[in-house]
Amino acid sequence: MSTFVVFDLEFTSWPGALEEDWSGPGQLREIVQIGALRLREDFSIVEEYEVLVRPVANPKLSAFFTDLTGIKQEAVDQNGLPPAAALGDFLGFCQDQTVLSYGNDMVVLGENVGWARFRGEEIKNSILSADFLNIRPWLNTHAPKTAAANSGRLWQALGLPQPMAGKEHSALFDCYSIAAALRHLCGAGATLPEGCL
Repeated sequence: MSTFVVFDLEFTSWPGALEEDWSGPGQLREIVQIGALRLREDFSIVEEYEVLVRPVANPKLSAFFTDLTGIKQEAVDQNGLPPAAALGDFLGFCQDQTVLSYGNDMVVLGENVGWARFRGEEIKNSILSADFLNIRPWLNTHAPKTAAANSGRLWQALGLPQPMAGKEHSALFDCYSIAAALRHLCGAGATLPEGCL
């Protein structure tokens, strides 16, 4: 049975950064957490993936980011991987898979790969070894009430049970929320876009 990956990122942020598209001085979208699920065609979970990443340009997390995600500075300092190591490991998890995100997370992933390479760091595994797809337009078309929901609130927008313990803006929780939404819509007769499986 073939598999595919759903992933989500948490990246550095500050008050107003989203509204201003991270255009403030020094506001880079540096990845701090990667979450992913490898799923079978029936949406059963094969494997979970979760890692913390130490940002380089902004190593001190903003209070805004910590309040939003619950990710504490101490956790990143003690358990976070260097960006190149985390990115290479995650790209290995995604190799030869279709990889779905709810939004432009693949763009942020590409930015972080580019910055690491610019710093002269080697990244094992290529971003080109997987097929990345933004599933948000498909999902919003099949369930218009999800259009205003972030990835961690999709389960609520669709009236589904909470998919796991936790809360939105935790990358792995958000993956479970995306997977629950996909399972629900496909169970109601929708078909994932061609090439997803």
